[in-house]
Amino acid sequence: MQNQTADIEWNDRGVPVSTKFDDPYFSLDNGVEETHHVYLEGNDLPNRFGDGFRIAELGFGTGLNFLVAWDAWERKGCMGRLHFTSFEAFPMTQEDMAQAHEAFPAFGGKRDALLSAWNPEGGEFRFGDINLTVIIGDARQTLPRWQGLADAWFLDGFSPAKNPELWGPDLMADVWRHTAQFGTAATYTAAGIVRRALEASGFAVERTKGYGRKRHMTRAVRV
Repeated sequence: MQNQTADIEWNDRGVPVSTKFDDPYFSLDNGVEETHHVYLEGNDLPNRFGDGFRIAELGFGTGLNFLVAWDAWERKGCMGRLHFTSFEAFPMTQEDMAQAHEAFPAFGGKRDALLSAWNPEGGEFRFGDINLTVIIGDARQTLPRWQGLADAWFLDGFSPAKNPELWGPDLMADVWRHTAQFGTAATYTAAGIVRRALEASGFAVERTKGYGRKRHMTRAVRV
């Protein structure tokens, strides 16, 4: 059965918006800076990078978070391998991804390398020392079957108010079970239902300063 790809509209600023969830794929202010603030700084990266470091993500979307993490890894001059695993229910077509990427910097050719390799069927992608795995399907079904662990989670689903399935307590418990000891998670949302679900799973949770028009975001650690 063919996977269901994302249904996208484009706003007047060229930002892709999911018609299913009525939510933009990245910040209307600056998607790259938002990723740095929320997902890198929120997980104390690149300070924690080292050979074999494992990032996992809910919601691959445009691939922006992956590109920013890859670029940060390279800029730090890390030796060894970075593993990045992302769970995506509605992957973008290559054409939509290309249009979305027009809003991003080239990242030293990384953007075009990802686009050239991209397949909405997901799978394994290798970019030098960077291993990208994109697992297509409902994360509520695919994450429990995953055999891996993450040192850092990027929780980047659409708004909890519009996509509550990706923020429920059962899925957050699966995130906890697939987090290494002292591993972390970060997300742009500070919604109470998300923080409570993370806390109930066993994470120590804190609300911190958000990016742009978002006053707060959430950071968590498995202690």
